[in-house]
Amino acid sequence: MRVPLCLLLLVAHAADMLPLNRRKKQVGAGLGSNCTGCVICSEENGCSTCQQKLFLFIRREGIRQYGKCVHDCPPGYFGVRGQEVNRCKKCGATCESCFSQDFCIQCKRRFYLYKGKCLPTCPPGTAAQQSTQECQEECELGPWGSWSPCTYNMKTCGLAWGLETRVREASRAGQEEGATCQVRSESRKCPIQRPCPGERNPSQKKGRRDRRLRKDRKLDRKLDMRPGRPQA
Repeated sequence: MRVPLCLLLLVAHAADMLPLNRRKKQVGAGLGSNCTGCVICSEENGCSTCQQKLFLFIRREGIRQYGKCVHDCPPGYFGVRGQEVNRCKKCGATCESCFSQDFCIQCKRRFYLYKGKCLPTCPPGTAAQQSTQECQEECELGPWGSWSPCTYNMKTCGLAWGLETRVREASRAGQEEGATCQVRSESRKCPIQRPCPGERNPSQKKGRRDRRLRKDRKLDRKLDMRPGRPQA
């Protein structure tokens, strides 16, 4: 009776294994692109080991996690190569994207990038650039330059008053540091008071006219004093 009983147990065990083998084949055939680049893959958890040069990215959904093999880690993660597995690790809480755990490339909203760190406010000596979310080094300005010629609407003559301007640019040290400097300028009112070439000064014209009138009056008086001139 022992032999038939052993045979019965073997048959029962083989019958139990058949559905399991069939199920494994179905899983392997049905995963398709979910197992692309995987060395070890399962339907429940996806990839657990990737081919060489690929990164294992673990996506967590609640208490469940699912693995996928990728060429490049998605935004918010950075790749770390290991002897057995290359993994995608999450950036810091304030980083939108990063090069490593300690070096951010882009910051999340309301944070500013400064030397690989994402800060809520920029440190002293820097200014927050809203367009790039970066802390820009403040440059060192040089001395004021010379005043420009006195002009008004691009004219340097023929007018009484104009404006002259001078600027203050970055010093050589500021240029070497690569800081973006905003050029400062100031203007002030200045007198022009000179005629343009070929034109007469209005005051000179008036003076000549007055002298001519005086000469005419003097000539008239001389004529009036000549003898034989009829009296009015």
